[in-house]
Amino acid sequence: MAAGDHAACPPFLRAMIRPILRYGADTLHGSASEVQRFDDDLQRLIDDMVDTMYAAPGVGLAAPQVGVSQRLFVADPSAGRSADELIILINPRLVEEDGVQREEEGCLSLPGFTAAVPRPTRLVLEGQNRDGATTSVEGEGLLARVFSHELDHLDGALFVNRLRGIRRDLIVRRVRKLQRSGKW
Repeated sequence: MAAGDHAACPPFLRAMIRPILRYGADTLHGSASEVQRFDDDLQRLIDDMVDTMYAAPGVGLAAPQVGVSQRLFVADPSAGRSADELIILINPRLVEEDGVQREEEGCLSLPGFTAAVPRPTRLVLEGQNRDGATTSVEGEGLLARVFSHELDHLDGALFVNRLRGIRRDLIVRRVRKLQRSGKW
């Protein structure tokens, strides 16, 4: 079933919007496991992740962000405006990276916070598609940034982990204050 093609499905098979974990949740801070089974549960997770990413709205979402510690992410730099730009990558591994870009970015797991983060300007990943077939994807510019950001999630890091000094400390302190007040 294609993401978003819900009209012909019974309600129990439709994708759902999953809650996105926030900074501090254990699943976000550990390394994700390789996907071993390409079954109906995985297909449902992928569809849920796509719907969740678009609803957020976001341009990328990793499985740990929805509480599943598996090496899988979805990405769409068009934010849903172009169906052919949706990328689903399972068990990704970095093959090649070039250059450095430093742009402002945010994260669905750190809502309300942004920072300029250094990322590659181009990278190539290999992994598997939703059917388990080997695939390779190349990203430049925004897509390279999205790929790098989602790879970090699979390794237990968020963009704040790439920051240093006062910028990092300010974000972490503000999050902790929100946690203590029950607003996180």
